[in-house]
Amino acid sequence: MSEQDQDKPPEEVPVSEPESSPSEPEGSPSGPEGSPTVEAAAEPEPPKEEKPPWLLNPQVPQWQDEDDDPTAVSLRTSCPGAVLSARSFAGDLILVIRREQIAEVAECLKNELGFGYMVDIAGADYPDREERFEVVYHFYAHSEEKRIRLKVSTADGTSVPTVSHLWPGANWPEREVFDMYGIRFEGHPDMTRILTWEGFNGHPLRKEFPVEGIDTGAAIYPEYYDQSQGPISGDGTGWKVPEPPEEPVAEEAEEAEEEGPQGDGSPAGGPAENGATTDGAS
Repeated sequence: MSEQDQDKPPEEVPVSEPESSPSEPEGSPSGPEGSPTVEAAAEPEPPKEEKPPWLLNPQVPQWQDEDDDPTAVSLRTSCPGAVLSARSFAGDLILVIRREQIAEVAECLKNELGFGYMVDIAGADYPDREERFEVVYHFYAHSEEKRIRLKVSTADGTSVPTVSHLWPGANWPEREVFDMYGIRFEGHPDMTRILTWEGFNGHPLRKEFPVEGIDTGAAIYPEYYDQSQGPISGDGTGWKVPEPPEEPVAEEAEEAEEEGPQGDGSPAGGPAENGATTDGAS
């Protein structure tokens, strides 16, 4: 190397900056080891479900007149005089039907209006009414997803036409209404009790029926009650079952044998049978 080369200052080597990765935006933070940290993409929020009106602004349902309801209009046309009133409550259509025409209306609902499913038959008791009992029917139309309720009134001792010939499943609910309320269904193939036994006294869901039962003790506890006796017949003990008679203790049994039937301490067979002598005997 010459002296002139030694006097020249060393040339600076340009340092190229590292190109940023296309996946790493400028200014992004780095990890602890210098590796870039990739932020997770924020998930979009799911759409908020719209609440039904009764949840947005809760209100107590009110009875609505439904004389113009298509089902009520159809029934009035097919069964003149059968529909006494048509109202709805909380979206459910409720029709009051003349008792004598309930089977006619039920057949029309099933065969003409699509209410092929019999949900239930129930009873109700209103003692202050002239016709104290109600029979309540619930039917459902799967094709329209619509439910309907029918009501008929009847007095004590007045039967209601059966609908068991239209829905075989109505057989047992009608028997239950008879068992609990005493309402008979005319034309039913087997009008017998279903929850209580034959011979049960009264009908448990009538308002005047006592919760402790009527003369039911003999059927439930025959070892404590005679026939026709029970918790409230005047000779029972309410819900408290009486204690069974205690067996005599062994000592008491021996004393009873020693006393004998005469109660004077002499043996049961008398003096002669036990070898005793009488006065003046040799």
